[in-house]
Amino acid sequence: MDSKQELDIITSIRGEVTTKKDITGENLFLAWGYPTVIVLLLEFVTLQLWNEDWCSWLWAGIPLIGTPLMIYFLNEDYERTRHRTLDQNVILMMWIFIGFSCCLGGIAMGLANVYQQCLFSLIAFLCGMGCFMTGIILHFRPKTVCGIIASILSAVPLFFQGDLWPWQLFVTAIIVIIALIIPGHLFRCYIKNYGI
Repeated sequence: MDSKQELDIITSIRGEVTTKKDITGENLFLAWGYPTVIVLLLEFVTLQLWNEDWCSWLWAGIPLIGTPLMIYFLNEDYERTRHRTLDQNVILMMWIFIGFSCCLGGIAMGLANVYQQCLFSLIAFLCGMGCFMTGIILHFRPKTVCGIIASILSAVPLFFQGDLWPWQLFVTAIIVIIALIIPGHLFRCYIKNYGI
């Protein structure tokens, strides 16, 4: 093999390596953030209009919308790269754990009739901590900062009790915007401009 063929092989391999991007998951924050905010605000509005018990269970729509979106984006990333790093697996498992914790916690609190006291603070706290940990693992400071802010604000819904408890939904929607939507868009812009 002469040096020209060797250079052509090296160039083609280098081109393949540089065009293949790692799994970034830049869409996952938005895949969970938007459905969560929409469902929480829908639940808030329906409770204000009808004040019926069934309105309290609209939050179950969050995993029904978010899970298929997450699977779609994960499959899209995996089809493109065919591998996952340890950090990506840790982040994925952490968010699956957070999702199941929120769902199971919501069901248990609903059945125990303590749904109105602390569920939304738990959801806001888990979203904030997940955002913080993801930012630490990815070394992306805006996610870390948004996670800290959201975790601190997660105590705010606890102040809306009794007749004011539907406002927990509204406050939690704002915290989810801080924890998921804002860092999700910032991360997408970062990936688009700089890659990872």
